[in-house]
Amino acid sequence: MLALRFLRTSMIKKAIKAVGLFGKYQDPAVGGHVARLADYLRARKLQVIVEDATAAVVPTGDLPHRSVAELCPIIDLAVVVGGDGTLLNAARSLAPCRVPIIGVNLGRLGFLTDIAADTMLEEIGQILDGDHQIEQRLLLSAEIMRKGKIVHSATAFNDVIVTKRDIARLIEFEIYLGGEFVIDSRADGLIVASPTGSTAYAMSAGGPILHPGLPAIALVPICPHTLSFRPIVVSSDSTVEIVMVERTPHAHVTFDGQLDFPLEPGDRIYVRRADTPVELIHPSRRSHFEVLRAKLFWGK
Repeated sequence: MLALRFLRTSMIKKAIKAVGLFGKYQDPAVGGHVARLADYLRARKLQVIVEDATAAVVPTGDLPHRSVAELCPIIDLAVVVGGDGTLLNAARSLAPCRVPIIGVNLGRLGFLTDIAADTMLEEIGQILDGDHQIEQRLLLSAEIMRKGKIVHSATAFNDVIVTKRDIARLIEFEIYLGGEFVIDSRADGLIVASPTGSTAYAMSAGGPILHPGLPAIALVPICPHTLSFRPIVVSSDSTVEIVMVERTPHAHVTFDGQLDFPLEPGDRIYVRRADTPVELIHPSRRSHFEVLRAKLFWGK
């Protein structure tokens, strides 16, 4: 029954009054698109607030702007103009406030940002008129324990990755699930991926593609020394514990490839499903498998 939590719904739960606009960080090319979108939304009598860093590249200076932390509790909808990386960053910040997100693609692949910039006004208009679909996607929560104390915590939409740093040597770690020992390994690292992240680094490392509605987490080793250590998929109810053995001084953990924290021997990394999911809004015609066919060139 847990999977029902991640099924699509067809309607935005509350009326849209305030919209937050987020753009690709320090990219001047985003400014014109954000300004055009802001004019369109204000013409629809919506309040528009721009994220601080995005406001710096918008050519017009008359748009109110706030920090991400200030935007989270006051907006009803976020529109992200950029690539998947821009959306990952916004999603981590907005998930606690359950702010639904629309992605406009200016990047390369666009697995998550699925609206083209040249049609964004038409498609966002259709979404605001009720022609859309909503997905709730699993977000990962991670904590790092050192000598009995939590020294760092973060969330990840795609993946939590334990890997080596600047020295070309294997790292050693143990994996536990719900306190039960699974395996000890020497490898370049380990990817703990959400279903959304299963088409990112985890796929490149040989992991399975998970449907985004699955309540599951993938564990994908990176170049394991024991070739029988293969990727496994576990329930999202699981708590994944990674223990860095005492002989591993050159490792770190990254979150969505955007945040980084150095690890020390003996550190324990706990990864589990976050309390709140990420809410994505798509055009009603969108098909997950159509996206896979287009982006991964299936059948070509």
